[in-house]
Amino acid sequence: MKPFYNLVTIILLCVLTVVSEAVAQHHGTISGIVRTSDGNPAAFVNVGLKDTRKGTISAEDGSFTLRNIAPGTYTLRTTFVGLKEQEKTVTVNAGQTVTVAFSLIENAAQLSEVVVKGTNRAVTAGKANIATLDMPQTTGVVSRVVIENQQISRLGDALKNVSGVSLTQQRQGVAETFSARGYSISIAGAAGSIFKNGVISNTAGFPEASTLESVEVLKGSSALLYGNVSGGLVVNMVTKKPKFNWGGEVSMRAGSFGLYKPIFDVYGPLSKNLAFRMVGTYENAKSYRDVVKSDRVYINPSLLYKPGKKTSILLEGDYLKANITPDNGVGSLNANMNAIIPDVPRSRFINTVWAYNRMEQASGSMNIQHDFNNQWKVNAIVSAQQTDIASFGAGVPNNNVAANGDWSRALSRAQTSEKNKTAQVNINGRFSTGSIGHQLLVGSDLVAITSVSNAFTITSNGVGVTTYDKINILDPAKYVQRTDIPDSRAITRTTSPSYRAGVYVQDLITLTDHIKVFAGIRWSYQKTLQTSILDLRNNATTRGTAQTKYDRAFSPKLALIYQPTKNTSFFGSYSNNFTINTGVDIYGQILSPSIIDQFEAGVKNEFLDGRLRANFSIYKIVNSNFAQMALTKADGTPNTDTNVKELTGQTTSDGLEADLNGNLSKNWFFIVGYGYNYMRYTNTSTAKGSPILGERLTNNPAHTGNATIFYTFDLPQLRGLKLGASAFYTGARYGGNNNTVGQTPEFSRLIPLTGFATFDLSAGYTYKKVSILAKVSNITNELNYLIHDRYSIMPIPPRQFTSTLTYKF
Repeated sequence: MKPFYNLVTIILLCVLTVVSEAVAQHHGTISGIVRTSDGNPAAFVNVGLKDTRKGTISAEDGSFTLRNIAPGTYTLRTTFVGLKEQEKTVTVNAGQTVTVAFSLIENAAQLSEVVVKGTNRAVTAGKANIATLDMPQTTGVVSRVVIENQQISRLGDALKNVSGVSLTQQRQGVAETFSARGYSISIAGAAGSIFKNGVISNTAGFPEASTLESVEVLKGSSALLYGNVSGGLVVNMVTKKPKFNWGGEVSMRAGSFGLYKPIFDVYGPLSKNLAFRMVGTYENAKSYRDVVKSDRVYINPSLLYKPGKKTSILLEGDYLKANITPDNGVGSLNANMNAIIPDVPRSRFINTVWAYNRMEQASGSMNIQHDFNNQWKVNAIVSAQQTDIASFGAGVPNNNVAANGDWSRALSRAQTSEKNKTAQVNINGRFSTGSIGHQLLVGSDLVAITSVSNAFTITSNGVGVTTYDKINILDPAKYVQRTDIPDSRAITRTTSPSYRAGVYVQDLITLTDHIKVFAGIRWSYQKTLQTSILDLRNNATTRGTAQTKYDRAFSPKLALIYQPTKNTSFFGSYSNNFTINTGVDIYGQILSPSIIDQFEAGVKNEFLDGRLRANFSIYKIVNSNFAQMALTKADGTPNTDTNVKELTGQTTSDGLEADLNGNLSKNWFFIVGYGYNYMRYTNTSTAKGSPILGERLTNNPAHTGNATIFYTFDLPQLRGLKLGASAFYTGARYGGNNNTVGQTPEFSRLIPLTGFATFDLSAGYTYKKVSILAKVSNITNELNYLIHDRYSIMPIPPRQFTSTLTYKF
């Protein structure tokens, strides 16, 4: 059936093109550019025809286009929150394009000082600069204003501000997992769904959020643009870019548990055509968890070169060095039966006192953009990244903690290196076929990832260590813990290369003032090479048991958009993504990818020139062909091999999301969001090892919510005073592992977790160029847990205090 769906999609694309030509009429077009008084592009400025519903928003390069304009004379107006509007008279003739240029009174520096961000801003992760109301997909943006006001340091804290997105797991205190719409993404490894500036990124070791310009989220399927990614969300971290005016700031952040964190951000011109930016931070902190500490250095230099008005070359680099104590959480009792969260202090640490996780990461990228004219441009990106991680400590307490708390600790030593290289090219164009407007994107991308991991032998006094010592997670004084560090030696090195490539095309088709159609399709190719294993003891090389694997998939997307007014947009869409499967079928053939279908409908509203936004969406995501253990072998006999599978299962994820965001003046902003999700198994087999029909999947809260408000006083007696409050809710969910048919032991592997809410209060004061902001987080000292599988049970942070002193220049 899937080839049939793909064929139908291609036919629909062709039909739409024919229809576009058939209904073409003679109308005119208005295009132009908006610049600041110092000649820089003015992005996200509202441009529209006065007394009509015709309007758009300037792109990042300041360009704008209004199509399908009936012949006549109009008043063209530009508006931006906090700035004086401008008007120009234009005359439109049939079949012709009128070019108009605006120059704002404010320069780039003044424009950047406007706090209000309430514009119909395009999400850069969408690759095509499609305005929010035109994009048939739910998105979320955590702006620099929110990051600074909430004093956010970690990506997980930023994503809590996006409706329907929740932080559901932590792994050994060095990695996080986020969930949305029933699907999860992990920050460990470059094969995931987290990007930086549109480029896939290995973000192990907690991404640094305090230095970002924004965090963007595309919800649901984004396979059309990115290939094999999560069906729940894609995250794009946007770094700060160079500017052609001098400025910057220095900050000192300090807080509970010995946190101190200087941050700097400096930018300016080096010549008429060359600008720079240098952002960095150093962080040193202990933790509410005993023994745990972190030491991090991060820098992000960048250069922007403009050889001409139509071309820009952006060079960016990243360097992160982090030493973090790996933390297995508080452990669990009876892990091989009904797992029980132990009643121990939130600070209880059960790893070895000398455990370490050391990460060093460097990356570089070049982004070239050339504008052929106001309608067509090309963008090319190449990047490379290397991530090296070395860790040593106690292995995870998985299925081996006794009911009385006794745990015989084994040791785990790891050393990994991951190199990824990426390249992508995107061509964006705006054109008309008669009265039909098109916003076209054609692109291609390539990702090459090579992972290297070492296996170790661990010895003490020349004797292999199988059990390091015994501790009791309920009573640390029961046994004397060892503190010596055994020797470790790498014995094998496994290299695992893989390649991902794709080509895609999409078109936003404006049929009338009110109706638009979005259509696109991607072809993806993925090659996972057979691993090579080098024995470091004799330099002999062998091959892994898994053969080289090839996967291919089409990912179509089709949507209808209805806009009764310029401020309201209804959309309905179909799209799909795919997941790569392991194992073989009953005939020994490699399993093809599972295709996941998504149906979504929603409404987006923007009022008061974009200062107030209200959105609502519902969705249904069905994986009607997920892999599960086969009932029988090819000869009809019962199958007991978990690697032999069949594509006969099904999961269904239903849900809704709502958010209300406002920047009603430069003094205050608010964010409110809610998400509901119900993901469960809706078709399974009765074979041993298959999922349980109807069981809700783990790490997926039914309800999530977020609310934030900040207000800055400008009354003479209170000028500069800022007050803020935030609340975040994560609903009831299951940790642990889902149950399977005939599992041994027969006890439930689910760990029920109650819902919880945390509340933060902030207060600050600004005087001229100096500001101070203080926050008390989790003011009620709420206790709950994030659980990875059945071993890493991590208590959420307790009440904490954070303050930031900043000087802007």
